[in-house]
Amino acid sequence: MTSPRAQSGPGATPAGPPAPALPAVTSLGRPVGAPRFRLRETGWLPALRLVLCAIGIACTLAAGAVADLFAAPGERATRREARRASLARRVAALLGDLKGAYVKAGQFAALRYDALPAGARSAFEGLQDRVAPLPFETVRGVVEAELGAPLEASFAAFDPTPLGAASMAQVHHARLHDGSEVAVKVQHPWLAASLPADVALLHRLYRIWAWFSDRRGTATRRGVDRSRLFAEFSAGLAEELDFAREAAMAGEIAANLASDAQIVVPAVVARLSTRRVMTMAYHPAVPLLDRARLDALGVRPQDVLEVLARAYAKQVFVDGLFHADPHPGNLFVIDEPTARTKPRVLFVDFGLSKRLEPALRRELRLGIYALLQRDLEGFVAGMARMEMIAPGAEPGVRAAVARMFERMAGAGGSPLGLSGAGVLGLKDDAKALLQETDGLQLPNDLLLYAKTLSYLFGLGERLDPNVDLMKLTVPYLLKFLATRDA
Repeated sequence: MTSPRAQSGPGATPAGPPAPALPAVTSLGRPVGAPRFRLRETGWLPALRLVLCAIGIACTLAAGAVADLFAAPGERATRREARRASLARRVAALLGDLKGAYVKAGQFAALRYDALPAGARSAFEGLQDRVAPLPFETVRGVVEAELGAPLEASFAAFDPTPLGAASMAQVHHARLHDGSEVAVKVQHPWLAASLPADVALLHRLYRIWAWFSDRRGTATRRGVDRSRLFAEFSAGLAEELDFAREAAMAGEIAANLASDAQIVVPAVVARLSTRRVMTMAYHPAVPLLDRARLDALGVRPQDVLEVLARAYAKQVFVDGLFHADPHPGNLFVIDEPTARTKPRVLFVDFGLSKRLEPALRRELRLGIYALLQRDLEGFVAGMARMEMIAPGAEPGVRAAVARMFERMAGAGGSPLGLSGAGVLGLKDDAKALLQETDGLQLPNDLLLYAKTLSYLFGLGERLDPNVDLMKLTVPYLLKFLATRDA
């Protein structure tokens, strides 16, 4: 018996309408132990599959090159482009199937406008973080091993069908013995053990790809610090695997937003949470983009957007600690009678939460000042202080930033007066700057900061383009600019 549910995002706390009675926990035999995943933990299984994929790609390219000899000259470029796109999708599909670090590597690549050419990123931009769920016997084994007790001792009821499954974990609806409804996020059993082997293999693949790209003249942007790039990826991956860290981030963000009654962060049940299992309060809710169900609740999109704007503006500009994954699968409206007049927004999945360090916040503040004043030298100097410019690349970076400032001046007005669509246009200018400028590389935390804001404004355009999110955000931005550094 399964409960109705809304679609959940990557590793998200599930949300859905009020669930019927959950099935009681029953014995399903001996839990699946570690030996089943030994081959996956050593890294040999993904290595074998990647090698087979590489052989298949090489054969496809060779066959395509022969076929091109018999094609009309005007058709060859089109055929080659279609072939490359198809092969890139094949690689993205394999990464998704391998789960864990491999999905995260594809998503990381899609974010790095400053390091990878568009053709190498586009296939990963649609890489979904939803995968086929693991058998319940496996989930039972992880939960019992982590909590040190039979499932029946910890939960009165536990739905064997997951509410959502992602590359690192899946989430199940359950009930505690005191009657509380909870969501249990369970990490895939091999991930922690396989992390060193997975990261080492990905590092080798990245170096091989970079060498091959250099030889063919399709390299990553010149001046990119590849060691720093991969270090940022592996550090972020380790953070996402630590559910204890995620629980702490969720708790801190909840405390920061506690004064706003329309923002809900699920409470973590500490006694039933570890580094690989996290138990949270369950909230029946409606996905943010489910317009039919929101209309049935009488919820106006503009009311929801006002809550989102307040929540993210405070996190980003006041607290410096923010939920960095505001896609529609991680945001919901609580399903309750008062939603018509005062909707509450549920935030889930805090694995990708980021804290801007004081030095980065200071430079970000100075950079916004320079942008508002169109102070080219001050803006470039800040980029240099943040080590965003490779040695010898400053003249080219300065020229590229100057062109961006000229386009902004041509649009007229102050950036603070931009509409949501205008902010998205400014994002496109910044993206072009990263893609086209050699020797320019951003810290990954700053890219996540920018991505979070662009996701938010993009979500605003989809929900209600008539709501001025920038206007709602400006008071928090001005407070951020007025803050004195310690």
